[in-house]
Amino acid sequence: MLKWSIPIGRVFGIRLYLHWSLLVTLVLITTLLAGSVLPAEYTGRSPVEYWSVGAVAAAVFVLSLAAHELAHSVVAVHDGVPVRRITLWLLGGMSELQGEPADPRTELRITLAGPLTSLAIGVASLLLVVALPDATDPVLTASLGWLGFANVVLAVFNLLPGAPLDGGRVLHAVLWRRRGDRLSAAAGAARCGRVLGLVLIVLGVVQALFTQNLGGLWLMLLGWFLRNAANVELMTAKMRHQLGDLQVRQIMTPAPVVAHTDDDAGTFVAGVLPRLRHHTFPVVDGSYRPVGVLSLRDLARAGDRTGTVAHLARPLPDPARVRPDARVETVMSTAVLRPGLDLLAVVDAGGRLVGIVTATDIRRVCERTSLGLPLTRPPDDDTE
Repeated sequence: MLKWSIPIGRVFGIRLYLHWSLLVTLVLITTLLAGSVLPAEYTGRSPVEYWSVGAVAAAVFVLSLAAHELAHSVVAVHDGVPVRRITLWLLGGMSELQGEPADPRTELRITLAGPLTSLAIGVASLLLVVALPDATDPVLTASLGWLGFANVVLAVFNLLPGAPLDGGRVLHAVLWRRRGDRLSAAAGAARCGRVLGLVLIVLGVVQALFTQNLGGLWLMLLGWFLRNAANVELMTAKMRHQLGDLQVRQIMTPAPVVAHTDDDAGTFVAGVLPRLRHHTFPVVDGSYRPVGVLSLRDLARAGDRTGTVAHLARPLPDPARVRPDARVETVMSTAVLRPGLDLLAVVDAGGRLVGIVTATDIRRVCERTSLGLPLTRPPDDDTE
């Protein structure tokens, strides 16, 4: 998840965010179009007009990126995979899924939806350029032509076989179907992504050195991002393999200290916190069902601690409620836990709290499994 992203609304029920780095993309595309792509030989136009058309075309291209990600997300939701959000940023967009496809065919369908959408937009734009009469404004046709070409290139590039590109997901689905092992397929796709990232970096260096073209720097940046993302995916695949069938009940903190919604916040701070070393607490209602989360940072930011705990607590999102028999590797792929701020509430069949899992618990299990150590919690351990 990218920090400093701004929510701008929902499309088909899916939250859409814009990252500040997207401004860099808009400026670069606008500059490219106004300075070299649009037909500058038509001298009757003012520079303001070229820059305005370039800015509009850049914005439309960003909309096509959003359409690409929405295609992924809509198909994912249709196939039973919840989507947390879509974020548009410097290098395109990303759809954050809250689960994994149930089978290779579903993954392939979700993955191909994005490139096919970009390809459809690109082909439609190019066909429109061909269909327009000769008297059409050349600046308009040049903009449409660039948008069509850019979307076709986006579709083709995304299908290169290496994670985290769509082509890497396609490769993962193929390997998964052939080997019958999801984790082995993920490792294979991640290794291809590392190689692809290195190739792009080398190509960028060659282009920058021998052509003095700034596009080489863009290739180097893209290759660096792909290689780092592929490294993360490879590390995650190895960790999931080590975790095996480990369940949440084996790493959770049972019977945690809780705050009740009707507790007085001042009394909780003065009477409970001095006796504890915890940083994060689940907030439960009268039936002992978790409804929120309260951290020391929340209390520090609040300043005025009058009123009940319910007024200071943050709502507990539905994905943060997990069952004791859930697999840890599944939880790790769907949960984003900030140290000292978030937690997972482990609930029984009736929705009542039986334990919690924090970022410390996740980090501990990863470290201990990688070293081959038992998962028993040390008696003097300091939880969040």
